[in-house]
Amino acid sequence: MSVVLDDRFARELPELGVAWRAETPPDPRLLVLNESLAARLGLNAEWLRSPNGLRFLAGDLVPDGAAPVAQAYAGHQFGGLVPRLGDGRALLLGELADDQGCVRDIALKGSGATPFARGGDGLAAVGPMLREYIVSEAMHALGVPTTRSLAVLSTGRPVRREEVLPGAVLLRVASSHLRVGSFQYAALTGDVDLLRRLADHAIARHYPDAAQAQRPYLALFQAVAAAQASLIARWMSIGFVHGVMNTDNMTISGETIDYGPCAFMDAYHPETVFSSIDQWGRYAYTNQPAIAGWNLARFAETLLPLLADSIEEGIALAEESFDVFRTEYENTWSSGMRAKLGLPPDIHAEVVASLVDELLGLLTESRVDYTSFFRHLADAARGDAEPARGLFANLAGFDTWLSSWKALGPDADSMDRANPIYIPRNHLVEEALTAATAGDLHPVQQLLTAVSAPYDQRPGFERYAEPAPADFGEYQTFCGT
Repeated sequence: MSVVLDDRFARELPELGVAWRAETPPDPRLLVLNESLAARLGLNAEWLRSPNGLRFLAGDLVPDGAAPVAQAYAGHQFGGLVPRLGDGRALLLGELADDQGCVRDIALKGSGATPFARGGDGLAAVGPMLREYIVSEAMHALGVPTTRSLAVLSTGRPVRREEVLPGAVLLRVASSHLRVGSFQYAALTGDVDLLRRLADHAIARHYPDAAQAQRPYLALFQAVAAAQASLIARWMSIGFVHGVMNTDNMTISGETIDYGPCAFMDAYHPETVFSSIDQWGRYAYTNQPAIAGWNLARFAETLLPLLADSIEEGIALAEESFDVFRTEYENTWSSGMRAKLGLPPDIHAEVVASLVDELLGLLTESRVDYTSFFRHLADAARGDAEPARGLFANLAGFDTWLSSWKALGPDADSMDRANPIYIPRNHLVEEALTAATAGDLHPVQQLLTAVSAPYDQRPGFERYAEPAPADFGEYQTFCGT
């Protein structure tokens, strides 16, 4: 078969990319292929497994219409502005419409150093690329907006980190790779025409209704703020910690991107940090909504020349628009927690909020496993409270809370539809990645089977629902560069 990609980004915004080619891997071998995603993209799985298909997945066979570019963007990394980041080891191959007519970016990760590599080798190892595949597919199954992974290939090229590891390349699919950092880069050039073309490109790609607004660029900001508010609230409701919420990792589409130092909480604690480089807890679980707001403020700053005739008026408009973020976050968080608790819609929001706050305090106090607790709570709604009660040191406090909650008439079946049994638990992810690095892909496939249907209890998958063993210890993740 022949794949045809559109090079719209390279055509419309040549200043925001550098034409580049992927390094040819010496021995590409398919580790995992997302056949359902391939079908949605109109790609034949059998062909993708063929020699030419592997060349396409590795970036060695450039499709018709493709104009691979390393995208340019800036970014605030842990609060400090870096004016020129860009795709140091990634390439945007082009765009492809899926079976719903939605345009998707097709991009490589780990395909070799680009002019933005900043001294790095531009390569990736098997473990981090499979981590992105596993976690992004789990997020998709949980209904969280996310980039997705089409395939991971081993390259046959060793990658030198603290030790020598087998190299890999990932093919990522996204609504787009436009980021807050893309707008920061354009704004820093001082070229208002470039900034306007980028904003128009983002509107056409993601928020076409904004083009009809009285102030299209303000409408763009509000749409991005709402999308990000909803996204972060969903992260919070499932206990997901991104770990590196720099502005170059906040998408304009509202999709989760970059699965480096990310993880799901085991024991609930608001100050949970997984990233090895986040020594001050800037991106801790509880800080994620505030950091999203901070990032959006940086986005608003880039748009000021487009928002109004004067900077002062633009600032005032942007400040007023932050209510969109606050409102959308509270609504999504409240509805998400209401669903997790199985509460009917006629219960007042303040009652739900009070109940949630009290519960989270109890979970923190007893270090209760966040994910499994809510499934045990559904059992309590059916009349068997002991599995949930057994998780708490403060039994009196939990019993009081439980009584208040049960008086509201929770629906156990709806709770089962809102609370996953299976997530990519950290000890299972590490087990699977260690095995894959050594050449055994079976644990990866088993974990993917579990997390791809997260709400459906299945015999034989009991260990995938269990919290980490006591000897697993404190968990740290790394960027994978």
